[in-house]
Amino acid sequence: MKLLLNVRTRKMNSRKKKSDSDEARNCGDIHRLAEELKISGRAIIDFSTPASPLGVSKKIKSELRKYLKDLDQYPDPEARRLKKRLAQEHGIDSETIFCGNGSTELVYLLARALRPRNILIPEPTSPEYERACRSTNQELRVIRYELKEETNFDINPEKFISAMSGTMDSSLITHHSSPPFDLVFLCNPNTPTGRALNRGAILQIAAAAKESGYYLVVDEAFIDYHPENSAIRDVTNNPHLIVLRSMSPFYSLSGLRVGYGVFPRHLVQKLKDHKEPWTVNSLAQRAAGIALKDKKFRADTLKSIQDEKKFLEKNFNKIGLAFLPSAAQFYLAKIEGATEICRQLRTKGILLCECAESRGLDRSHIRIAVKSHRENAILIRELKNILQRGLECLSVAG
Repeated sequence: MKLLLNVRTRKMNSRKKKSDSDEARNCGDIHRLAEELKISGRAIIDFSTPASPLGVSKKIKSELRKYLKDLDQYPDPEARRLKKRLAQEHGIDSETIFCGNGSTELVYLLARALRPRNILIPEPTSPEYERACRSTNQELRVIRYELKEETNFDINPEKFISAMSGTMDSSLITHHSSPPFDLVFLCNPNTPTGRALNRGAILQIAAAAKESGYYLVVDEAFIDYHPENSAIRDVTNNPHLIVLRSMSPFYSLSGLRVGYGVFPRHLVQKLKDHKEPWTVNSLAQRAAGIALKDKKFRADTLKSIQDEKKFLEKNFNKIGLAFLPSAAQFYLAKIEGATEICRQLRTKGILLCECAESRGLDRSHIRIAVKSHRENAILIRELKNILQRGLECLSVAG
């Protein structure tokens, strides 16, 4: 692979590089790629955004037809039916649940409601946390807890708590600021690394946040494959813990945009005061409720992901693609010449997510979602062909 890099890097350096923000926005943008290739969006194989390999459940497709007649009515701004269903699902008080246009809206809503001045984030992680907070405060101070590649980008709970208290080894923190923080963010499992903390570690960090008076925001968008690690029921006992969830990855509802958060009761009204009305449409509310009841779809998705992860890992090893073990439905992979490889795959209608925008990563890192067996097999075949052509070029050049 190092030989391949020498050939590919020369080509890459001759091209104009995309900006980091443009690169991030390309993840999931099948519409742009379809327009570039002049093909249907349905012909794009999107490995850049995680979703169930089974697609949208048949039950959701069938049930939603019943509610099309209600589209002349405004959606319930409180999402009462959905909140009741979520409360039953998690065994929590419905009044602590707040629904949004995906969990991303809730991150931005928190930023507007709390207007943080200092935040702590591990890196690499989702850039949306910093982007949301900076949108409300251009003077935002960001303390970055740097995760190390040599330890698989894992978070050490004790060291992270030390960072929260301001006593952490300076080699792991950038942009120093004196505590207190307004918000501390954790994504569990983390994106784009796929690495996860167990519930005990999360509660340890949450207890430290409570003691110090910070809000800890735990983004559980990808927790469905390891629900035992969720801290969603622990918000009740910690007024400084916030847990966010998304219906997009596991239930393939990205197009309807529905997510929710569990908040300390004293924050709920504050969020309402800063939220636009009707951001969660009627079909999204209904689809989310139906999805929660569809136990067969959940079991089938878990089985499919388990099988396909085994298939991908086996073949990644065969073709020499380095990757991190993942607790989510995607992998952080590292390959020399990744930008050129992704470009070649794009010409074939295959979209991967480049991770150079994520601090702590570079242009050799890509995130690969787990798709259906047919799609996964296509990806492996195309990757193998690209890598083989690179080696043949080197053989000829030699």
